[in-house]
Amino acid sequence: MLTPDERHRYRRHLQLTEIGEAGQLKLQAARVLVVGAGGLGCPVLQYLAAAGVGTLGIADADQVELSNLQRQILYGPADLGQSKAATAAREVQRLNPLVQCEVHPVRVTPANVRELVTTYDVVVDATDNFATRYLLNDACVLLDKPLVSGAIYKFEGQVSVFNYRGGPTYRCLFPQPPGPAEAPNCDATGVLGVLPGLIGTAQATEALKVILDLGDVLSGRLWVLDALTFQTRTLRFARHPEYSQITLDSAPPADYADPSCAAPASISAAELLTQLQSDAPPFLLDVREPAEFETRHLPGATLLPLGTLRSAAGAIPRHQPVVVYCRSGARSAKAIAQLQTEFGYTNLLNLDGGILAWPE
Repeated sequence: MLTPDERHRYRRHLQLTEIGEAGQLKLQAARVLVVGAGGLGCPVLQYLAAAGVGTLGIADADQVELSNLQRQILYGPADLGQSKAATAAREVQRLNPLVQCEVHPVRVTPANVRELVTTYDVVVDATDNFATRYLLNDACVLLDKPLVSGAIYKFEGQVSVFNYRGGPTYRCLFPQPPGPAEAPNCDATGVLGVLPGLIGTAQATEALKVILDLGDVLSGRLWVLDALTFQTRTLRFARHPEYSQITLDSAPPADYADPSCAAPASISAAELLTQLQSDAPPFLLDVREPAEFETRHLPGATLLPLGTLRSAAGAIPRHQPVVVYCRSGARSAKAIAQLQTEFGYTNLLNLDGGILAWPE
């Protein structure tokens, strides 16, 4: 039974005969895993929390960066450098203290995806790379979980629901990952700031419909929105037995390697320490935010926050080794991918483990 406060909070749901108290109790009992707490994940989390979904899992390994604030509306300047998963959980519980948050500040990988997905009823894919999309699909097929998927590119977005009650899977629509020449770089493509809000809200809508068994779920249909014209179209696709049976246990491991965000060449803290003591030390590039830099940085490092690289790339030398670092290695890997893709740098190394691996 709902408490008096819950009845008041969710009154507009209770007034809908299609939901009512029984439906609100379904929401309260539901467990939803949102993978990615970025542009798509922020509105998904906000609306699922406001709707009263009982437990929200939040999986994201990244930290909040200045360039995120244009579209990732759960965060502000005070959150720079903080864990996205933990910060998002704090904001969700501020919005609705009745919601339980389970924080997973990790990158979803073949090693942990099974454990993550198995305890949830619905999975929402709010990621930005093909490797994780295939990984989540294959795990959801193996564990029989519905997958609410969203994707954005520049001014266009799309939403569908996969593996819903025997319906088509992600591989039925996209059988194989794109090759390196076809996949857009995960951090070098712009996006209209409001677009993730539109697509993420649609994902939240589909997740609620799945939980409530309400309406016509986007299973076997891909809904596409062009924000420049505000035209939408819906593409139908069927379940293909040869693709729908592929799971985490049978897929080629190479499908989980993202060609657009391949791991850059790296250097350990011990190796870097030795090189810094040589006659030709490498150039040190710190891509964190100024507040992080002021707290602690490597001696002699140059600060160019990740969001400024496009305009400041000319300050980075091309004819000596450049070691790029951040807090733990994730942002610096993105920086290297951007510099290599957009500016053709070939002399960049990522500091393994970031400044956290550097001895005090």
